[in-house]
Amino acid sequence: MKIACLQFAPEVGRVQENIKRADDILRSAAIPSDLTWLVLPELAFSGYNFQSLEEIKPFLEPTTSGISTQWAQQVAKHYNCHVTVGYAEVTIPDTNPEDSQTQYNSTVTVSPRGEILHNYRKSFLYYTDETWASEGPGSRSHKLSDTSSPDSPFYAGQLGDLWKVTMGICMDINPYKFVSPWSDYEFSSLALSSQSPIVCISMAWLCHLTPTELMQDPSQPDIATVAYWVERFQPLVDAGGEKPIFVILANRCGMEKGVCYAGSSTVLRIEKGVVSLYETAGKSEETCLIVDLTERPKFQGVQSSFFVKSLAEGTSLEMAVKDHAFKEAAMGLLAPSGAHKSIDGGRSVEGVVGGAMFD
Repeated sequence: MKIACLQFAPEVGRVQENIKRADDILRSAAIPSDLTWLVLPELAFSGYNFQSLEEIKPFLEPTTSGISTQWAQQVAKHYNCHVTVGYAEVTIPDTNPEDSQTQYNSTVTVSPRGEILHNYRKSFLYYTDETWASEGPGSRSHKLSDTSSPDSPFYAGQLGDLWKVTMGICMDINPYKFVSPWSDYEFSSLALSSQSPIVCISMAWLCHLTPTELMQDPSQPDIATVAYWVERFQPLVDAGGEKPIFVILANRCGMEKGVCYAGSSTVLRIEKGVVSLYETAGKSEETCLIVDLTERPKFQGVQSSFFVKSLAEGTSLEMAVKDHAFKEAAMGLLAPSGAHKSIDGGRSVEGVVGGAMFD
């Protein structure tokens, strides 16, 4: 199975330009003839940073029938692969359409033949989403697999010819509204209980880097962000399962209205309590990251308990991310397979890692 994450920098409201940008990246990439799945970021073509329903309204798309879905169907047929793309959804009932509309932050997944396989609606909204979107109804309206938790708002089920997949969007991997206990791990707990071999998350994940910092070494990932993502899948690590679980994290990059995005799209492998990383895109790199899940991961690291320990001791999320011990573990995460990598004593840990945001 070969996975591709299309990481790029869409601009708010410039839909046609953003589509052209994505097309150009795909054309310049060495897309394999046997690509299985292409995954795009959250709100891929509309952009993300809308401040109100009125602002995003011109870019809302009817459920699985707007420009994003049409693009996904065309690309799926062209490359003979599955495609997942994020879009701003509006439901339009046949009766009283203006009075009954509901907006969601969604992804649509289509088959290589262009068939609609699933429409997932983001369950845990970030502050920006809450200005215009409703929480996804999750299992109350979606067709879930028999092994999915009936109490979970997330999706886990068979997607066409793909394996069983747990799907989410960005903030879904965080504690609900940042008020639920860190240790609840709502999203990754479903991934574990559903026995999904694949987890797929489309993202518009922010970072604390300044615009200047973001453009320094653009091909290098934001290590703090990658390490934070890994920590949010601690239940899968702790389970120590013999069978591998693959985690696809397809983020966007760039800036919108002064907001910086972390990029760093990556594909993880979790097996026997060990987290391996196939490859990661740079924090400001527009690229199509392609990973063959049958190959050996490029990086391997042991999951650190420093982050969880800091939280258990009452440290805030923000302070835990900046904790020195966690940063050291984060650097170790990206050591090549079979090697150990430590921080150069002459190099600033603060400058190397920075901070992580939580959308």
